[in-house]
Amino acid sequence: MDLVAGEAPAILMAIGLDDLASLDDQGRFTAHLALGSGLDPTWLDLFAEAVRNVTGNDNPVDFIDARLEIDGPDDGDDRTIERVDPTWVTTVARIPEHDLGAIAGRWIELVEDELGGLPREEKPWIRDLAGRLVTFCQAADRAPDVLFAWSLR
Repeated sequence: MDLVAGEAPAILMAIGLDDLASLDDQGRFTAHLALGSGLDPTWLDLFAEAVRNVTGNDNPVDFIDARLEIDGPDDGDDRTIERVDPTWVTTVARIPEHDLGAIAGRWIELVEDELGGLPREEKPWIRDLAGRLVTFCQAADRAPDVLFAWSLR
């Protein structure tokens, strides 16, 4: 799973060529966040819920509602590529740093409610990921496109 900001055609080309290493090229792409294969896309819904819980705002919407599937390089493979609503990116980019700890803590609670207790060693990784999501969105906020690519492989 990857979030990539930049020009959609260039992102689609890199993904289509399975050149995922090039997504980190800041000369070609505004920002890239590799989420890894162990993360379920619904965790980003839980992240959005945690943000709403902590901030008391109505946004960001659940991540599933902020995505629109687009045709990828090969419609026949098991890869899904979706455009992320810029409003979702902007809302996450504007999360105040002083709220990040509470958001990460609430996110962990929501994930545990969904999956059961998490091992203690997983929690710092999730806290770090919350910060990396905000950092990604801050960099991606002015990009022409933000795409979410994930695969069942």
